[in-house]
Amino acid sequence: MLSPDQARDRAQDLVERARRAGADAADAVYGANASEGIQIRLGKLEDVERSESEHIALRVFLGQRSASIGSSDLSPQALDELAARAIDMARAAPEDRYAGLAPEDMLSHGPWQDLDLVDPSEPSPQTLRAMAEEAEDAARAVAGITNSDGASASAGSGVFALATSHGFAGGYGSTSHSVSVSVVGGEGAAKQRDHAWRSAHHGADLPSPAETGALAGERTVARLGSGRMKSGTMPVVFDPRVAGSLIGHLIGAMSGSAIARRSSFLLDKLGEQIFAPGTAIVEDPHTPRGLRSRMFDGEGLATVKRDLVADGKVTGWLLDSASARQLDMQPTGHAARNGGGAPSVSVGNVHLAAGPLSPAELMADIKDGVYVTELIGHGVNGVTGDYSRGATGFRIVNGELAGPVSEFTVAGNLLSMFAQLTPANDLEWYRAINVPTVRVDGMAIAGD
Repeated sequence: MLSPDQARDRAQDLVERARRAGADAADAVYGANASEGIQIRLGKLEDVERSESEHIALRVFLGQRSASIGSSDLSPQALDELAARAIDMARAAPEDRYAGLAPEDMLSHGPWQDLDLVDPSEPSPQTLRAMAEEAEDAARAVAGITNSDGASASAGSGVFALATSHGFAGGYGSTSHSVSVSVVGGEGAAKQRDHAWRSAHHGADLPSPAETGALAGERTVARLGSGRMKSGTMPVVFDPRVAGSLIGHLIGAMSGSAIARRSSFLLDKLGEQIFAPGTAIVEDPHTPRGLRSRMFDGEGLATVKRDLVADGKVTGWLLDSASARQLDMQPTGHAARNGGGAPSVSVGNVHLAAGPLSPAELMADIKDGVYVTELIGHGVNGVTGDYSRGATGFRIVNGELAGPVSEFTVAGNLLSMFAQLTPANDLEWYRAINVPTVRVDGMAIAGD
């Protein structure tokens, strides 16, 4: 794996080769990852994985024609062949009047702030195994746990670099550490399964493996004796581990490409009251050690902290250069590059601002409702906002959790759900999308 500086230089070299081969403009993206993971089950070693990958991708432009190509061979001869093939592909491509590099006058230039994404310590395989064993042991020690799907611990590192023919060159590295465990409780047809996991750039930011394991065991045992829900309309409270998916649907609908295609349920809703007044959803790509922190985007534009939603209103769309041209707007620094091809849209670290009430206070006046801890399936229509997903969780009776329930569906429309959404005060900061417990009134429940 190359260092960030070496990766930046290699991407610049490929761009220069493309220009010499006849490209009017070009950009190159380098990405590399290495990871090691240990999985154990019932105290025995189940699997050891070590993976390494390295890839460079080139995008060239001939007028309004473009083509993308990639390779894992970084030798000079291979890069020359890559550039020549990309030019040939571009000549055969259709014209796209929205294609092109980001505006030159908007490019970001270093030096950039150190976001502390690299942990210099690298755990040994023995350490990873000990972490996985500790997590599983803690989960299996919870009364009522009868089996295990296994526990794993992993660590990895990566490098990303981008260079363009009109003046951008940058790269950075990052590391990752994670622990996960899944266990089974109960016997026969009454068995239940749940899990817990944590991920961070720095190993020191993880809770202890025992804490993660105990949480998995407690979650599993809490689901034993699961009953069924009756159908009806009632308040739904979403646990923080699933509430973030609601904001994920909002972000998808804010994508410039979805707006340009007129395939978003937020179409024509810019500046309108979507959430309750006072609601704020904030993006901060510069959070030190944040899972989605980055100083520049996949086109070389600066990333900035911004309100995605302010006082309950969507403030703007998430635009790469192509969608910005389609909408006659400016790109917003939200381009992402995953290997080759044109950029897509992504965001930095996001959080929904906490409200004043505790989760208990948020539920206190609910006579009959449901607390959702797991969502199943992908029943969300991004065009209409219609929402229907399988769920498991707990009944809420007279403001209290009253027992586990499963095999029911929660349904509504995202615009109506957002309008009825109330956040609690238990916001935590270790996910890519950080959301407290949220309550949504008036959802349809399909059960027995």
